[in-house]
Amino acid sequence: MASEHNHTNELISKIESLHPARIAEVEDFVDFLKQRDQDRKLVRWANETAEQHFARVWDHADDAAYDQL
Repeated sequence: MASEHNHTNELISKIESLHPARIAEVEDFVDFLKQRDQDRKLVRWANETAEQHFARVWDHADDAAYDQL
């Protein structure tokens, strides 16, 4: 935990040493990373949800022959 805290403090120090315009760029990049993570979570959730619902359509005796292909 202390190592993570030190790393965070080092990062904050580096950011604070930047020109204000660069700090704005860092903030934009952090926002981008957070949004990308949220988007990935949403896509993963949608895929899992769809897979559960489509399983009933995909897994039935009439299509069993196609599973052998």
